Amino acid sequence: MADALHHRGPDDSGVWVDPEAGIALGHRRLSIIDLSLQGQQPMRSANGRYVISFNGEVYNHKVLRRELEGEFEATGGHSFRGHSDTEVMLEAISHWGLEPAVKRFVGMFGFALWDRTERALYLVRDRLGIKPLFYGLCGKTLLFGSELKALRRHPAFNAAVDRNALALYLRHSYVPVPHSIYEGVSKLRPGTILRVSRSDAARIPDPMEFWSARDAAEWNREADFPSANEAVDELEDVLKDAVKMRMEADVPLGAFLSGGIDSSTVVALMQAQSTRPVKTFTIGFSERGYNEAVAAKIVAEHLGTEHSELYVTPQQAMEVIPRLPTLYDEPFSDVSQIPTFLVSELARRDVTVSLSGDGGDELFAGYNRYFWGNSIWNKVGWMPRAVRGGLASLLKSVSPPTWDALFGAMGRVLPGKVTKRSPGDKLHKLANVLDVKNRETMYLNLVSHWKDPSSVVRHASEPPTVITDRSSWARLSDFTELMMYLDQVSYLQDDILVKLDRASMGVSLEARVPLLDHRVVEFAWRVPLSMKIRDGQSKWLLRQLLDRYVPRELVERQKMGFGVPIGDWLRGPLRDWAESLLAERRLEEEGFFNPGPIRKKWEEHILGKRSWQHYLWDVLIFEAWLEEWR
Repeated sequence: MADALHHRGPDDSGVWVDPEAGIALGHRRLSIIDLSLQGQQPMRSANGRYVISFNGEVYNHKVLRRELEGEFEATGGHSFRGHSDTEVMLEAISHWGLEPAVKRFVGMFGFALWDRTERALYLVRDRLGIKPLFYGLCGKTLLFGSELKALRRHPAFNAAVDRNALALYLRHSYVPVPHSIYEGVSKLRPGTILRVSRSDAARIPDPMEFWSARDAAEWNREADFPSANEAVDELEDVLKDAVKMRMEADVPLGAFLSGGIDSSTVVALMQAQSTRPVKTFTIGFSERGYNEAVAAKIVAEHLGTEHSELYVTPQQAMEVIPRLPTLYDEPFSDVSQIPTFLVSELARRDVTVSLSGDGGDELFAGYNRYFWGNSIWNKVGWMPRAVRGGLASLLKSVSPPTWDALFGAMGRVLPGKVTKRSPGDKLHKLANVLDVKNRETMYLNLVSHWKDPSSVVRHASEPPTVITDRSSWARLSDFTELMMYLDQVSYLQDDILVKLDRASMGVSLEARVPLLDHRVVEFAWRVPLSMKIRDGQSKWLLRQLLDRYVPRELVERQKMGFGVPIGDWLRGPLRDWAESLLAERRLEEEGFFNPGPIRKKWEEHILGKRSWQHYLWDVLIFEAWLEEWR
C-alpha cells in the first residue's frame, strides 16, 4: 500500500506493525524538514505511547517546540532528538492531548495516530482540506491512506463504483466530501478527527470537528476597521507571516506565478522576505485567450525573481491526458488539471517545494458570479417565473454560434466586455439562470455541469451535499457571502485543492497555499463585503495590498483562468479518442450511463452547434478512469 504512493514520498519509506493489536502503519517520505534519519516515519513518541504516519507540514513547529521545551524544563521532561515537525507534533500530542495540540497546529496535514495505551486509531485532516485522507471499512479491515490507489492494493478492497457519487461527479466535475467514487470508502471531512477502536468494527463512528468553516464565517463577522488602510495593514501582517512560515524548508523552494492578483501577491511577499531572488514558474500556450505567461513575466521582472517559463505545445498538453486516471485516482474533470500538472512538472526541475496563490477568489470575492449573480436576480427575480421562462426560451431559440456571429458583426459598435469570448454560450447560461425558482437554485445551476445527472447515470440518486443541504449553511444575510462560503466548503476543497495536490505530488513536489492559512481565512471573514467588492472591482482589499509591491497596470487584465482549448481539441486531434470512449455500444454494455443525452451532446459539439466541452469531458474522464482501474 505504501509503495503505491512512491510519488508522494520518493526519498524514504517505513512500516510499523503491532500484530497483537492488529494495526499497521506505512509511510512514504518526501524529505522537506530534517532530512536526517531523525525525521523517519512512522515515528514513535518519546514516551512510546503514540505512533504516527503524517503527510503534510506544521509550519509553526519551531514556536511549539520552544513552548514545549520551556514546559519540559520546568517539569523535567525529555529533550528532542531531531528538528522535524513530526517529532514536535508527537510531543505536543503527548503533552497537551490530541485535540488541544491539533488546534495549535498551523499547517496542512492528514495523519494517522495510533494510541498504544487506548488501542485506538485517530485519523486527522487539516482545517481547509489541503491534504487528502481516505478511509473505509472493507470486510473487517479498516483501510486508510492519502490516495485511493493505496487502498486498492489491499486484498480486502471492494472496487464497486458508487453510482450516487458518480451522479454528483457529473454535476460538479469532482466527487465531493465525504463521498468517494467507491462504495464504502469516504474522504475525511476537513477540520475533523475520527477515532476508531476495536469496538467500532461493525460501524465507523462519525468524525468530530476541531475547526469549523461555518463557525469562522459566522463568528468573525465584520470587524470595525477604522480605515481601509488599517484593514490592508492587518491583511499584510497576517499574510506576510503565513508566507514566511511556508518559506521554511531544507530543500530548494519556489512559487507558481500566473501574473494574476493572488499569485503575484504571494510572490511579492516572498521576495520581500527573501535575501535572494525567488524562483518562479509559469507555463504558456500559443492559443490566444489561454496564455498567462506574458503577464507573469512582466510581474517577475518587476519583482526581480529568477523566472522560468515554458511554452507548451498542444501535443505536449495532450500527452498528459493518458496520465490523468492514475494522477487523480478517481474521476476528476476540471480541465485546468492539465496545465496545473505541467507547471508542477516544470517547477520540480529546480525545486522540491512551491508556493501557490490558490484561495484568493473564494476568500476575497474574485469570481464573476459574485458580481452578476445577485445583480441579475435583483433585476429579474421580481418577474413571474413564467415570464422569466419565456425570456429564457427566447435566448435559447438562437444557437450559440448564431449569437457569436451576431456579436461578431456588431463588434465595432459594442464594448469589448460584451463581445468577449463565446458570448453565445454565456447567453445560454444566462437563460438557464433565468429559469429557476430562487437565488439558491440559481447558484446550484451556476456551479453545475450536468443539470440533472440522475437522468444520465443509471440507478442513481444524488445524495445531499453542503450545497443542497440548507441545514449545513452558514447563517449569512448577504447572498454573495453565502455563495463565497459554499464555494469555500465545496469547490475550493474538492476541486481546487484536489487538483493542486494530485498534480504537484504526482511529480513529488510539495505545494503550499499561504492564502489558506486558517488565520488568513478567519481574517477574511471579518472583512466586510464592501472591502472585497468595491467600485465594480473584485478582490479590492487584496489589490490594495498588492499595490504596495507591484504597480496596478502590471496586473490589471481580464480574468483568464488556467485552462486549455479542450473544446477545439475534441473536434480535432482528440476526436477519435473521444469517439471510442463515447461509443453508444460501449456505454450500453458498461451500464453506468444512459447513452442518449451523451451522444446528443457529442454530435452537437462535433457539428459546432453547441460547446458541450465540460459535459463531455466529465464523461470522457470517467470512461478513461474506468478503463484504467476496472
